[in-house]
Amino acid sequence: MTPIQLEETCINTIRMLAVDAVERARSGHPGMPMGVAPMAYVLWTEVMRHNPSDPAWFNRDRFVLSAGHGSMLLYALLHLTGYDLPLEEIKNFRQWESKTPGHPEYGLTPGVETTTGPLGQGFANGVGMAMAEAHLAARFNREDATIIDHFTYGIVSDGDLMEGISHEAASLAGHLGLGKLIYLWDDNRITIDGGTDLTFSEDIPGRFAAYGWQVISGIEGTDTRTVRTALSEARACTDKPSLLCVRTTIAHGSPNKANTAAAHGAPLGAEEVALTKEALGWRADLSFHVPTEVRSAMDCTSSGTEQQAAWNSRRAAYERIYPDAAADLDALCNRTLPADWTAELENLPVDQAISTRAASGQALGAILKKVPGLIGGSADLTGSNKTRGGMQVDMQKEKLSGSYVRYGVREHAMAAISNGLALHGGVRPYCGTFLVFSDYLRPALRLSALMGIPVIYVFTHDSIGTGEDGPTHQGVEQVMSLRAIPNLVVIRPADANETQYAWKEAITREDGPTALILTRQGLPSLTGKFKDASRGGYVVVEESASEPHVILIGTGSELQYAIAAAPILESEGVPTRVVSMPSWELFAAETEAYREEVLPRAVTARVAVEAGTSLGWDRYASHTISMDQFGASAPGKVLFKQFGFSTERVVEVARSVAAGM
Repeated sequence: MTPIQLEETCINTIRMLAVDAVERARSGHPGMPMGVAPMAYVLWTEVMRHNPSDPAWFNRDRFVLSAGHGSMLLYALLHLTGYDLPLEEIKNFRQWESKTPGHPEYGLTPGVETTTGPLGQGFANGVGMAMAEAHLAARFNREDATIIDHFTYGIVSDGDLMEGISHEAASLAGHLGLGKLIYLWDDNRITIDGGTDLTFSEDIPGRFAAYGWQVISGIEGTDTRTVRTALSEARACTDKPSLLCVRTTIAHGSPNKANTAAAHGAPLGAEEVALTKEALGWRADLSFHVPTEVRSAMDCTSSGTEQQAAWNSRRAAYERIYPDAAADLDALCNRTLPADWTAELENLPVDQAISTRAASGQALGAILKKVPGLIGGSADLTGSNKTRGGMQVDMQKEKLSGSYVRYGVREHAMAAISNGLALHGGVRPYCGTFLVFSDYLRPALRLSALMGIPVIYVFTHDSIGTGEDGPTHQGVEQVMSLRAIPNLVVIRPADANETQYAWKEAITREDGPTALILTRQGLPSLTGKFKDASRGGYVVVEESASEPHVILIGTGSELQYAIAAAPILESEGVPTRVVSMPSWELFAAETEAYREEVLPRAVTARVAVEAGTSLGWDRYASHTISMDQFGASAPGKVLFKQFGFSTERVVEVARSVAAGM
């Protein structure tokens, strides 16, 4: 078999594994893997540095399949290049408990760098990965020692480039000059509805050139020579990200379904599979066939091990010359917290009337002095979100070592880029915007939770307390909608003390994201210095009798009304307990005994006070003082009074509830 024949056989093996897996599953997307197999083959076997024996090798090149619907392409590549993904898993594509789900899932399949499928997310994740590489390289590389040096590659589809998030992320990537970010555009001009000419007619190369990208056009997807040349040219450009415009044919090789929407998201069908195999010179009598010579040619285990060993040698030399920097890098990669990391935090005052956004800014500033690797920013709301510490330097093209990211008005990309930063490792990402704009970034936040990665979300200007900006900027349904996301810890602190605890939880959490819900308006000190809010819910005011007649549950800025109501109710002969519940999720994670201690089942008269929707509060309360309508434009204090958030209203409702139970 000649080298050209072997190459074609390798490429067709990728194609046919995808076709056979989709056919057996009776669902999936065969067309994309068939079209992009040649460029993927070149990238994975000749260009990318990766070690199948150690998928977590830190200096590996990252690969993002942003077009996650083509997941069988990635699974075929992982299997053929030597990752721990047996052929049996390929055969179990899209089946229960397989490692080959319908879209790639981070943490499930060895070698999968990020969860993709919602189009555009992977595009922005890759930008975050490239930012992390550039940032760490700027911090740790020396003139005589390069220790961080890898690329981020991705395959993106027409659909990815249609999604608004790709516009946001591409713009920032160009602004920062991320020269080690290289995307191959699968320009097959087909979507589910048909040809892209139905909806997609802009000048893509011109658009990316305007963003500040290097654009390499005229690449024929079946010509591996031009793919190699283009990748080499892209790697040589150090001050711009690169977009390779690769013209492909969806379902290449299928006599009747190539270049049609029918091949996008459905099996080819047994008859068409047979015809395709015949057209490509493949054995029609075999399924999941991997020729021996293909296994040998595509296995990257040996080369990857050698690449990693060479890097390990450089790493050892770096440690000898720069021991302190090497120790710092190890700590970042291992997410090791300094023993005294809370020292500055614990010295902050809590007995001041202060907004929780301001308390959050103080807490962040204290943490930044002790915790290395924090990198974050705001979607053009830095002063409002209080997300920039005084010691931070802006990350810019000429200062990539900076740890503060000016995201601009790009909420969605900000969150997805933060995911990429977290997935890359070596940094601890956080990001900020107004609570109401959590809706703009929700798909990326959902993926933070799905992947179980510790991104910190700072959401300020919660509720009607935002005031004069009016209902467009007043979140009333967002807190409850965030609580509905599995594996997201939502914390709505009531004062500076609880805000400090919120940050402690966010910094120490390793298995998912945390959302901090913070006020614009000042709040009194309510819970005392370091009253332990880490359990999510706790008794902040004890009842006078052996058992309360009513329990008031407050969160955030409304806890003050519950606390003020308690002595009034007590004076009327109504023993009253007040519970602060900054986090449903943390409270739910406590033992049943602890939850019973705080909220005894025998006490059914319970009133929840929160300036948000009542939906869901029946989990903990019999009655609510809540916001089941949009707000209005007026000073915050006026709005709280007009919408019934006051000590008097809490007393009135609690009195009635206690009497009726």
